[in-house]
Amino acid sequence: MQFVLAFVVGGLLCVAGQLWMDLTRSSVTPAHILVGFVAGGAVLSALGLYQPLVDFAGAGATIPLSGFGHSLAQGAIAAVRQKGLLGAFAGGLEANAVGVAAAVVFGYVAAVLFNPRG
Repeated sequence: MQFVLAFVVGGLLCVAGQLWMDLTRSSVTPAHILVGFVAGGAVLSALGLYQPLVDFAGAGATIPLSGFGHSLAQGAIAAVRQKGLLGAFAGGLEANAVGVAAAVVFGYVAAVLFNPRG
Protein backbone atom coordinates (compact mmCIF):
# COMPACT_ATOMS: atom_id res chain seq x y z
CA MET A 1 0.00 0.00 0.00
CA GLN A 2 2.95 2.31 0.66
CA PHE A 3 3.94 2.12 -3.02
CA VAL A 4 0.42 3.03 -4.10
CA LEU A 5 0.36 6.07 -1.79
CA ALA A 6 3.77 7.20 -3.05
CA PHE A 7 2.64 6.78 -6.65
CA VAL A 8 -0.63 8.66 -6.14
CA VAL A 9 0.83 11.57 -4.16
CA GLY A 10 3.87 11.92 -6.43
CA GLY A 11 1.58 11.73 -9.44
CA LEU A 12 -0.71 14.41 -8.04
CA LEU A 13 2.26 16.71 -7.49
CA CYS A 14 3.31 16.12 -11.09
CA VAL A 15 -0.23 16.74 -12.33
CA ALA A 16 -0.27 20.03 -10.42
CA GLY A 17 2.98 21.04 -12.13
CA GLN A 18 1.68 20.02 -15.54
CA LEU A 19 -1.55 21.95 -15.05
CA TRP A 20 0.46 24.96 -13.88
CA MET A 21 2.53 24.78 -17.06
CA ASP A 22 -0.46 24.28 -19.36
CA LEU A 23 -2.67 26.95 -17.82
CA THR A 24 0.01 29.65 -17.61
CA ARG A 25 1.87 28.90 -20.82
CA SER A 26 2.33 32.51 -21.89
CA SER A 27 3.24 34.09 -18.57
CA VAL A 28 5.14 31.49 -16.51
CA THR A 29 8.17 29.56 -17.73
CA PRO A 30 9.04 26.01 -16.66
CA ALA A 31 11.95 27.46 -14.67
CA HIS A 32 9.51 29.57 -12.66
CA ILE A 33 7.46 26.47 -11.92
CA LEU A 34 10.48 24.48 -10.79
CA VAL A 35 11.56 27.29 -8.46
CA GLY A 36 7.96 27.54 -7.25
CA PHE A 37 7.94 23.87 -6.29
CA VAL A 38 11.22 24.16 -4.36
CA ALA A 39 10.13 27.37 -2.62
CA GLY A 40 6.67 25.95 -1.92
CA GLY A 41 8.16 22.83 -0.36
CA ALA A 42 10.45 24.94 1.80
CA VAL A 43 7.65 27.23 2.97
CA LEU A 44 5.28 24.34 3.70
CA SER A 45 8.09 22.60 5.58
CA ALA A 46 8.87 25.69 7.65
CA LEU A 47 5.19 25.94 8.56
CA GLY A 48 5.15 22.27 9.59
CA LEU A 49 2.73 21.28 6.83
CA TYR A 50 5.01 19.22 4.58
CA GLN A 51 6.24 16.65 7.11
CA PRO A 52 2.76 15.09 7.54
CA LEU A 53 2.66 14.60 3.75
CA VAL A 54 6.09 12.94 3.88
CA ASP A 55 4.91 10.70 6.71
CA PHE A 56 1.83 9.76 4.69
CA ALA A 57 3.31 9.32 1.20
CA GLY A 58 7.02 8.66 1.76
CA ALA A 59 8.93 8.89 -1.52
CA GLY A 60 5.86 10.31 -3.26
CA ALA A 61 6.47 13.51 -1.30
CA THR A 62 10.27 13.49 -0.99
CA ILE A 63 11.29 12.72 -4.59
CA PRO A 64 9.57 15.67 -6.38
CA LEU A 65 11.17 19.11 -6.23
CA SER A 66 8.91 20.14 -3.38
CA GLY A 67 10.67 17.43 -1.35
CA PHE A 68 14.00 19.08 -2.15
CA GLY A 69 12.66 22.35 -0.76
CA HIS A 70 11.46 20.48 2.33
CA SER A 71 14.91 18.97 2.80
CA LEU A 72 16.58 22.38 2.41
CA ALA A 73 14.27 23.93 4.98
CA GLN A 74 14.70 21.10 7.49
CA GLY A 75 18.49 21.25 7.12
CA ALA A 76 18.48 25.00 7.68
CA ILE A 77 16.18 24.75 10.69
CA ALA A 78 18.33 22.04 12.30
CA ALA A 79 21.53 24.01 11.67
CA VAL A 80 20.04 27.19 13.15
CA ARG A 81 19.21 25.26 16.31
CA GLN A 82 22.81 24.01 16.49
CA LYS A 83 24.90 26.90 15.20
CA GLY A 84 22.67 29.96 15.44
CA LEU A 85 21.87 32.31 12.59
CA LEU A 86 24.88 31.29 10.48
CA GLY A 87 23.45 27.79 10.32
CA ALA A 88 20.64 29.11 8.13
CA PHE A 89 23.12 29.57 5.29
CA ALA A 90 24.96 26.25 5.55
CA GLY A 91 22.33 23.89 6.92
CA GLY A 92 20.35 23.36 3.74
CA LEU A 93 23.50 22.74 1.74
CA GLU A 94 24.85 20.27 4.29
CA ALA A 95 21.56 18.38 4.40
CA ASN A 96 21.47 17.94 0.62
CA ALA A 97 25.15 17.68 -0.29
CA VAL A 98 25.17 13.89 -0.66
CA GLY A 99 22.08 13.84 -2.88
CA VAL A 100 23.36 16.60 -5.14
CA ALA A 101 26.81 14.99 -5.38
CA ALA A 102 25.22 11.64 -6.24
CA ALA A 103 23.13 13.27 -8.98
CA VAL A 104 26.23 14.87 -10.50
CA VAL A 105 28.25 11.63 -10.37
CA PHE A 106 25.45 9.45 -11.75
CA GLY A 107 24.75 12.00 -14.48
CA TYR A 108 28.41 11.99 -15.46
CA VAL A 109 28.57 8.17 -15.46
CA ALA A 110 25.43 7.98 -17.60
CA ALA A 111 26.92 10.48 -20.05
CA VAL A 112 30.12 8.43 -20.28
CA LEU A 113 28.39 5.05 -20.68
CA PHE A 114 25.77 6.17 -23.13
CA ASN A 115 26.17 8.38 -26.17
CA PRO A 116 24.40 11.66 -25.30
CA ARG A 117 23.08 13.64 -28.20
CA GLY A 118 23.16 17.36 -27.78
